[in-house]
Amino acid sequence: MSAVPDGKKLVRSPSGLRMVPENGAFNSPFSLDEPQWVPDKECSRCMQCEAKFDFITRKHHCRRCGRCFCDKCCSQKVALPRMCFVDPVRQCGQCSLISQREGDFYDRQLRVLMGGGTFQVTVDSCDKSDTMTCRLSNNHRYLFLDGDSSHFEVELSRIASIQVLTEGSTPGGGTSRVCGMLLQYRPPGSQDNQQLRLEASGDDRKTPSAWLTAMHKAVKLLYESRDQ
Repeated sequence: MSAVPDGKKLVRSPSGLRMVPENGAFNSPFSLDEPQWVPDKECSRCMQCEAKFDFITRKHHCRRCGRCFCDKCCSQKVALPRMCFVDPVRQCGQCSLISQREGDFYDRQLRVLMGGGTFQVTVDSCDKSDTMTCRLSNNHRYLFLDGDSSHFEVELSRIASIQVLTEGSTPGGGTSRVCGMLLQYRPPGSQDNQQLRLEASGDDRKTPSAWLTAMHKAVKLLYESRDQ
């Protein structure tokens, strides 16, 4: 184990080299724990094609699900940022497809979220809305909302639900576009959810729309990490 700058450290696990926060309390809410590997003694055949393991057909563990496979069924090495691996790691066919789909979020959409977007923001049933810049914090844990005279934060782990708002749809099934979002979250020290409404405004709708789309994907990943 060796220390690196910016509050992170390099850790070598059986699955590979990982770069994780010095303090586990600051893990990204999108991160997943490494799975427990199926013990070698409990796995005599590939868990996909059922090939029998022997001196020639060796067993390999998928770094994402921890199950046991032959080389043919677990040959791909794919980036797995949700477990903080430095290099691509061996994954089974099903897991590699999931990780590849998530790659777009880490490569592009996280940058969009951290770059921010400008919205009309309304809290709960307040009649007044403020123009605020919304962006994801560098550690992915908080949603920062900054206006001319106000600032507040929403912790992603406290988001209970999300509803995407669209405009331009027609009864005949015409095209629509994302124009806003309703977030239900629980503020610190409160047992009740609070509603946050974000609506794109002004002539430039491209950047807010891209931000909202990325945020929808982020919350989906957040729900998935809670279930695993």
